[in-house]
Amino acid sequence: MKRFTLTTLSMIALLFSYNSLAHTDEFLDTQKTPHGGQLRMAGHYHLELVVTEKSLTVYVTDHAGAAIPTKNGTGNAIVLANKTKTTVELEPVDDNVLQGEGKFVLDPNMKVVVSVTLPEDKEPQQARFEPLIKQQK
Repeated sequence: MKRFTLTTLSMIALLFSYNSLAHTDEFLDTQKTPHGGQLRMAGHYHLELVVTEKSLTVYVTDHAGAAIPTKNGTGNAIVLANKTKTTVELEPVDDNVLQGEGKFVLDPNMKVVVSVTLPEDKEPQQARFEPLIKQQK
């Protein structure tokens, strides 16, 4: 019985350690994303950030990749690039998409902090895209 308990506890510990490793920024950076952006965890969501010269697009999904509705949600992104701080307001534009436009310079050392508030949570969930990796094609 003691051996069974020890084996069971060891297996549970391995399962939980795998899950915690599965969502590190380093692991998420290795994942191919549906829209070519960078993936981060924000609470119980995954946020995929796609950056263009004038806009930021954030796709919101659960950990399994299922779309999370953003209707009536809000968000913002703080962009730190080229020694300038720019805040971009994000608004729902599609089923699971928040988007906003701003004046910022694309910079290889760019950092973006995204904050998203969805009606079901009422509290903002935040993700740091630091460093912002080059967009996938």
